[in-house]
Amino acid sequence: MGSKNIFIIAEAGVNHNGSLDMAKKLVDVACEAGADAVKFQTYKTEHIVSKWAEKAQYQKQTTDENETQFEMIKNLELNGEAHMELIEYCNKNIEFLSSPFDLKSVDLLAKKLKLKRLKIPSGEITNAPLLLKISQTGLPVILSTGMATLAEVETALSILAFGYINGENTRPSQYAFRDAYSSNKGRIELKEKVSLLHCTTEYPTPFYDVNLKAMDTLKAAFGLPVGYSDHTLGLSVSLAAAARGACVIEKHFTLDRDLPGPDHKASLQPEELKKLISGIREVEFALGSPIKIPVASEYKNMAVARKSLVAGCAIRKEEYFTEANLSVKRPGNGISPLFYWDWIGKKSAVDYENDELIY
Repeated sequence: MGSKNIFIIAEAGVNHNGSLDMAKKLVDVACEAGADAVKFQTYKTEHIVSKWAEKAQYQKQTTDENETQFEMIKNLELNGEAHMELIEYCNKNIEFLSSPFDLKSVDLLAKKLKLKRLKIPSGEITNAPLLLKISQTGLPVILSTGMATLAEVETALSILAFGYINGENTRPSQYAFRDAYSSNKGRIELKEKVSLLHCTTEYPTPFYDVNLKAMDTLKAAFGLPVGYSDHTLGLSVSLAAAARGACVIEKHFTLDRDLPGPDHKASLQPEELKKLISGIREVEFALGSPIKIPVASEYKNMAVARKSLVAGCAIRKEEYFTEANLSVKRPGNGISPLFYWDWIGKKSAVDYENDELIY
């Protein structure tokens, strides 16, 4: 994905606080930090949450506890016009990405705004109608798996496979989903279009709940590209995910952690985002090749760091080499010490001074 191996998503989410100007500033920060994409959330509040739904515990701690989830989310909603202006603002500098939370938002992002791909958030992994709608667009997707079991991930993938290989006139069913998932055509579509993100849906995620090794489990179970959506504080877990082979890394960021709103406290500030992306790119370079051979920069150091066979004292011609007079010292541009025992018992063909290279 993208020009580099690791596709880095700077997750703006709802950290714009409902302000288009603030959303544009977040785009600027993501661009300057070097992210591949900046991601927002697309929804119509009335379609995704009831008026009496409670907030999550972390949301109660970071927002007005007397405010309902509906009221909070409504204040953070961006309309279609704002989306169009944001996409134009991103233009060629960075990919605009978003997570649709309802069916009409899928149409907005896929049909009207023509995004390259869609992000499916963890909370929607059991939302079968939404998964089907998304896959029927034919777009590649990045699927977060927070709160999910392997069985739930497999079910979600089966719905996506069904949507990718069947038209809207084909009746969906549990049997049809399983059939699509097990078919060669369905498997090929998933392989080409779906990336999975390991994720822990807690803000911030405590380190003991990260379970980064689950990335390996997802990859082994489904054979799809796997990455990590990071809700921890700091940079270390994202860097560890990069080192563990993540193909996608997503991280929340904000203009200021002290701003009001549900996600700011668990987000990186601009300089931290820049540092993280720089670190990921360094890890990416450092992963390099799995082949264990000397690299170009090492050759010049071989003679300095390695050793050779040398005379441990003055040795006269026709004298035998022994453990007493044959030594191993730097530099390493002579006969390798690997041949030490081959020389023991041989006669010297010439005179050697102490420390002189054997040749």
